[in-house]
Amino acid sequence: MDLKWLLCVTLLALGTLAVQAHDVDDDNDGDDVVDIEDDLDDGIEEVDESKSETSIPPPTPKVTYRPPVPTGEVYFAESFDKGTLDGWILSKAKKDDTDDEIAKYDGKWEIQDMKDTKLPGDKGLVLVTRAKHHAISSKLSKPFVFDTQPLIIQYEVNFQNGIECGGAYVKLLSKTPDLNLDQFHDKTPYTIMFGPDKCGEDYKLHFIFRHKNPNTGKYEEKHAKRPDTDLKTYFTDKKTHLYTLVLNPDNSFEILVDQTVVNSGNLLNDMSPPVNPPREIEDPNDQKPEDWDERPKIPDPDAVKPDDWDEDAPAKIADENAVKPEGWLDDEPEYVADPDAEKPEDWDEDMDGEWEAPQIANPKCETAPGCGTWQRPMIDNPNYKGKWKPPMIDNVNYQGIWKPRKIPNPDFFEDLEPFKMTPFSAVGLELWSMTSDIFFDNFIICTERAVADDWANDGWGLKKAADGAAEPGVVGQMMAAAEERPWLWVVYILTVALPVFLVVLFCCSGKKQPSAAEYKKTDAPQPDVMDEDKEEEKDKGDKEEEDEEEVNKEKLGSDADIGSASQEEEEEEEEDEDRKPASEEEETVNRSPRNRKPRKD
Repeated sequence: MDLKWLLCVTLLALGTLAVQAHDVDDDNDGDDVVDIEDDLDDGIEEVDESKSETSIPPPTPKVTYRPPVPTGEVYFAESFDKGTLDGWILSKAKKDDTDDEIAKYDGKWEIQDMKDTKLPGDKGLVLVTRAKHHAISSKLSKPFVFDTQPLIIQYEVNFQNGIECGGAYVKLLSKTPDLNLDQFHDKTPYTIMFGPDKCGEDYKLHFIFRHKNPNTGKYEEKHAKRPDTDLKTYFTDKKTHLYTLVLNPDNSFEILVDQTVVNSGNLLNDMSPPVNPPREIEDPNDQKPEDWDERPKIPDPDAVKPDDWDEDAPAKIADENAVKPEGWLDDEPEYVADPDAEKPEDWDEDMDGEWEAPQIANPKCETAPGCGTWQRPMIDNPNYKGKWKPPMIDNVNYQGIWKPRKIPNPDFFEDLEPFKMTPFSAVGLELWSMTSDIFFDNFIICTERAVADDWANDGWGLKKAADGAAEPGVVGQMMAAAEERPWLWVVYILTVALPVFLVVLFCCSGKKQPSAAEYKKTDAPQPDVMDEDKEEEKDKGDKEEEDEEEVNKEKLGSDADIGSASQEEEEEEEEDEDRKPASEEEETVNRSPRNRKPRKD
């Protein structure tokens, strides 16, 4: 056990020495710099040689960027790698019901490289300004009609500066005769709204579609249920994330982030409010009867207040058994005027009134049990019962909680194919954000999952690969952290080296068996000797019985043949006993009756 503790102390000492050595190296490095500066004129050549010998870290593997190209039929595909906003229309509209100062959609959009990009040449659409309304849109190659093919919309977002309050969602603008992208605003009809949105600590991933009521022709927004996945990381890690929405003709949907499903469901069952209204509703004209009794319990009408019930008894009374502590200073107040206080020089009694010194705790009360008029402490009144109330009993007239009756819903309809939404012909971003530099890239709208996956791999996949190649490994990150915080070396030693040493120590140092020399120092029998002793004791018991029989035969006048046979048996036993330890042989010889000489009659 002492060895184990010694190893632990040794490891802690090594960790401390490692930190000190690191600090010494840093100091030495600083000294070297000073020396080099002092001797610049005399040793320039030596400095150059040392620089050439310095090891150069291997270059970071580069990922070459190539603009993604659709591998199948698409309705819309935009990678912004042309460097222009060709095909995109900036809105010139004003937002209704808003102050004129911020009503205009005058937020700026630009095509830029992403900050700290690892893929030179990969450009995207950037929301540049903050605290402004932004709106930009572009037409599809052809309108999308919801029929027998799925709908897949996919794009990338990077909150380069994080996000305080704002959205990065996209709207699929409904195909209407009066659609004017130049006047795109918040009231422009859309079919689907999809994408991330955040304000405060509320992190959302919208999927909203506008459903047309077949009876009234009015549209109503249907919101997908909130995903169970924690979305905070996607808004705070400043990485590019891929958002995908898949709508299928069987009304099922999937929402993916970075090609991982974070939400799924069915348009008929997982939207709020539901697509189809209930068949029955509560009758708005039904009223609860005046004699309807909803009380499950009522006061017992037959209960009578006991005669000895005193409702006026106080809850607290003075403790009559209390005694004023000795030394109580009745004539001393708890607080007195501060004798060291002085009236301020600028005190104006006409304006401020008569000056009074501030009150402080009476110093005489510090050593006394109390000051001022002593009063008995208050205790609970044992006779207090409070206001009497009759006990509650079951209400025999209880009818339950009243509910209005159900009637057929006059607005009921049943749409079993909500997937067949209003066709859309344009894609748009209509956003307000308190954070600038939101990066959008690689929009695609198509019907084939493979096409969307190929597009993602050629765009977002390259970004992910480039970021991974540029990031140091786990060991590199740990070493870099230790360079900034040398005390981490102790943590590394304790968390890595110490467990390894302890495992080796406990596995290799088993319980030692006592050696033969230790058994000789004490009278404790060895395990194998104990087993032999048991067998020898059994043999000796059998032989003693045989000896007694032979003695009896000798006493009865055994003849010489018996004596000779006995002699032969003795010789055989002597040979057997020669194998025993000498000490046991002597003890057996001394006790055995067969070693006695036979008496002559």
